[in-house]
Amino acid sequence: MSTAPRPGRTAGPVDSDVDLKVSAQRHESAWDPAVLGTIAAGGVIGAEARYGMSVWLPHRAGQWPGATWLVNTSGCFLIGVLMVVITELASAHRLVRPFLGVGILGGYTTFSTAMVDVQQLALAGRGGPALGYLAATVLAALAATFLGATLTRGAAAVRLRRKRQGQRS
Repeated sequence: MSTAPRPGRTAGPVDSDVDLKVSAQRHESAWDPAVLGTIAAGGVIGAEARYGMSVWLPHRAGQWPGATWLVNTSGCFLIGVLMVVITELASAHRLVRPFLGVGILGGYTTFSTAMVDVQQLALAGRGGPALGYLAATVLAALAATFLGATLTRGAAAVRLRRKRQGQRS
């Protein structure tokens, strides 16, 4: 989101998914209390889950941050699953994506912490592991998102085939 003012307009949030030239989408740029509350509630749940993971797999500065890596990788996998389900397989309520995607999974994943972990590894004199962790984080996140989406599409296709075979019998 950007809040840079445009000529002739006051500064305000800009959502890249909204085309303000399309009258039906203009209302989407307004702050919606239901959406914001839904995101906040989901964010609390996601952040608590992330905190639980950090308690379960603690690390000190300079150590490999396994909890952060696992959180980001699993969160990206779930984002891949979620996006296929709500955009290709099901008609979801308008608050499902903000609650699950932005709220829970946005609160759960923590790429800013991953970058602090990279810095901590580097400051501890572990430049090689810092670069390795940075690369592993980016690659695992991309692969997990792709894998989540691909497996979900595959599972949906298998389910559809079984349903069709059951109807023929």
